[in-house]
Amino acid sequence: MEKQKQQMLELVNKTISGQVGTFGKANDDSFWRMLAGGNFKVDAATKAKAQADIGEDGYWGVKQTSQRLFDFASALAGDDVEKMHEMQKAMHKGFGLAGKSWGRKLPSICQQTMDAADSLFDNYFKAKESESKVVINENTVNISK
Repeated sequence: MEKQKQQMLELVNKTISGQVGTFGKANDDSFWRMLAGGNFKVDAATKAKAQADIGEDGYWGVKQTSQRLFDFASALAGDDVEKMHEMQKAMHKGFGLAGKSWGRKLPSICQQTMDAADSLFDNYFKAKESESKVVINENTVNISK
């Protein structure tokens, strides 16, 4: 489990760093330019691509990024609810580490991504809670409420 949590931390940190970097290009962020040694200039084509990448349907957008984080957590945890809780905690820790790497508060897209991923986790947990086990003649039957 510890190895799985560490993998989740690393994935979140890498994913959010990619999202932040693309966000910086899309918004011509002066902090991003400073990190790049002051020589970083975003041309119009790069900026347009970055804006598309962080857009609603973009690879680094909230929807796709949060889904990747949830899917990775799910792959690591299997269908184990307790492990999914641990993966969600690891995701939050990974966001914190990404923020420390960034050196300031993460852009709002990152908070939106974490909120969307939390929503995916919440939906998973609610679905698991709604499953009931009914014992009939010593046989267990799963039903959904």
